[in-house]
Amino acid sequence: MQWQSVSEFVAMDGYGLYIWGAYGVTLVCMVVEPWLVGRRRRAAWRDAAQSQEVS
Repeated sequence: MQWQSVSEFVAMDGYGLYIWGAYGVTLVCMVVEPWLVGRRRRAAWRDAAQSQEVS
């Protein structure tokens, strides 16, 4: 497929909304998931440290 302009490339022959939407959702998942894992990991370390202090 060859496009004559950037707007044709973005439109992707009428499928642009679906294609770019899928890329957007994938990007959000790839950014949010590691962030959430980091939060859970820090919370687990914090809970482990607190349980060691109590014992």
